[in-house]
Amino acid sequence: MIMSGTKTLETPRLHNALARAATHSPSSNKKEKEQEHWQSPARSTSPRYISCLPAAEMVQTTVFLLVLSLALGAHSLPPKKCNLIGHWVNDLGSTMTISAVNGDGVFSGSYLTAVSATTNEIKVSPLQGTLQRKNQKGQPTFGFTVNWTFSDSITVFTGQCFLDKDGKETLKTMWLLRSRMDNIENDWKATRVGTNIFTRVQSQKE
Repeated sequence: MIMSGTKTLETPRLHNALARAATHSPSSNKKEKEQEHWQSPARSTSPRYISCLPAAEMVQTTVFLLVLSLALGAHSLPPKKCNLIGHWVNDLGSTMTISAVNGDGVFSGSYLTAVSATTNEIKVSPLQGTLQRKNQKGQPTFGFTVNWTFSDSITVFTGQCFLDKDGKETLKTMWLLRSRMDNIENDWKATRVGTNIFTRVQSQKE
């Protein structure tokens, strides 16, 4: 550098040295590193990869909570109860329909037997019965009477409705059939006893 009066003149060699120093200054290196840092592939892709982790954990948590709620809901459901209303068929092919059960447990319906000792034409006969309402465990006892319309006999049934582990309903019954006798001497043969098992007839909608 040459001093001339109040002016300072820079030689070409000094000028080149100053330029190199400016190029490799700390501030310049810092800017270059920051630029490389933000433009590098690792820096551009890593935020997107990291942001996916919370979403995956959220999906797993949601699935777990859904399964847990379904399990708790299944345990909170009330136990299924046997319902006498509907169509039934027994082991001999006789059919029975119970149309309604009122609040006192009284019900009515119809019965069509598949077997008979009489030679008369078999017809549908009415039935009347009652359900034991004090049983709150879903498998009640019951009894009903069938007043045969095609003969002078009458039959009483007693039984219980059972639910198996799969929820299938079965009526286990015992019956007494009283036939009319012409005299008391024949009373000994007036009453017959038997058992029947009824299962529900599934409708097409079911």
